[in-house]
Amino acid sequence: MFFIGCHLSSSKGFEAMGKTALEINANTFQFFTRNPRGSQAKDINLQDAQALQLLLKTHHFGPIIAHAPYTLNPASADAKTRSFALQTMADDLARMEYLPGNLYNFHPGSHVGQGAPEGLRLIIEALNEILTPEQHTTVLLETMAGKGTEIGRSFDELKQILDGVKLNGKMGVCLDTCHVHDAGYSLAVLDGLLEEFDKQIGLKNLKAIHLNDSLNPRGARKDRHAAIGQGEIGTDTLSRVINHPALQNIPFCLETPNDLAGYAREIALLRSLHRQ
Repeated sequence: MFFIGCHLSSSKGFEAMGKTALEINANTFQFFTRNPRGSQAKDINLQDAQALQLLLKTHHFGPIIAHAPYTLNPASADAKTRSFALQTMADDLARMEYLPGNLYNFHPGSHVGQGAPEGLRLIIEALNEILTPEQHTTVLLETMAGKGTEIGRSFDELKQILDGVKLNGKMGVCLDTCHVHDAGYSLAVLDGLLEEFDKQIGLKNLKAIHLNDSLNPRGARKDRHAAIGQGEIGTDTLSRVINHPALQNIPFCLETPNDLAGYAREIALLRSLHRQ
């Protein structure tokens, strides 16, 4: 199946997000677990969570994606910052048990001058502390554009994290098309990119795709998303992404600069381009 959706506001609750997704012909979506720039999270409403589970099952949705706040940095040199990241992620994973079987995506972090090896070590340490054998959520490392001291700008860095995590069966990767483009990978040579991903990480570990165009030329390392067809990647290349045989049944989520009507138009466009 072709699972396509966008980022939705969680302010009105779980079931409301599902209903909004249906209104724009989406069959997956992403939401922030809490304020993306802060730490506040609403209490879980069990009835609301159960209503969303029923809606997802009834309408044959793909996995949905919870996104961690941008403020988390488990690779920080500051112990308090790392502790905040661990506490928030552990709480998010506990809350995701109300929506079992879905995905939790986070930006790996920035080494802030310590060097990539130390940043990688700290991220691995954090994941080994918070992951549990009992959890029903798959935690995703997002591919990053490579701004500043970001970890995750290369498939090799993500591989190092996955190799160091003891419960790596609870892990996966979310590939962001804008980010990999800005990091220097060529989506225009899609087979080559996926072959490298498979060699380094394994395509079986690719669990979600953020489908975004980019305002920047390839390799710019700036991370500025563009609407589909309004950037340097282009509609033709992104059409090849959604139609690639190796990428079917993976949830695609738009993070383009759009309002809800804009997302509806992009979803309609992508459905018209999907031929698998």
